[in-house]
Amino acid sequence: MGSQLLFVQGGGAGTHDEWDDKLVDSLRRELPNFEIRYPRMPNEDEPAFASWKTALEKEFAKLDDGAIVVGDSIGGTILINALAQTPKKPRLRAIFLVAAPFVGEGGWPSEDIDPAPDLGARLPKNVPVHIYHGLADETAPPSHAELYARSIPQANVHLLPHRDHQLNNDLSEIAAMIKSWKAT
Repeated sequence: MGSQLLFVQGGGAGTHDEWDDKLVDSLRRELPNFEIRYPRMPNEDEPAFASWKTALEKEFAKLDDGAIVVGDSIGGTILINALAQTPKKPRLRAIFLVAAPFVGEGGWPSEDIDPAPDLGARLPKNVPVHIYHGLADETAPPSHAELYARSIPQANVHLLPHRDHQLNNDLSEIAAMIKSWKAT
């Protein structure tokens, strides 16, 4: 298994340097032997699917087989939809969504993202999908995790009590899962 992890930031002013950097620091502390890639996404203040998808496809091309991808908030939403639409699928070990708003029926509306009704079928084959959502998230309701579970039947949903939209800046559960794979 590879030791690369691509972290896709969320959107909003200052997110890369003032918010999601804490999540990346959490992963770096827990996964010291991993190369953690944390690219700055274009126009983070107002994320646009097309420009982020283009940036992500360039990042996918740099990943070794067996890399892990983690997308936070709207970055997770864009990541999962970009993976579904990317013709040349990267050979991933796992996909993690953290507090990702669901775009589509029952979720958030979007004029930018056109979600596929069969999202799970369009993802890379045989790649586990894990959805982490804090039950105290006041930005993207925890019900969005269940909407993803319907759209991605193979997904594993992890609802974390007393955790906010940033999962209290602690991704130790994700790191523990990744470390358990390295041991096998």
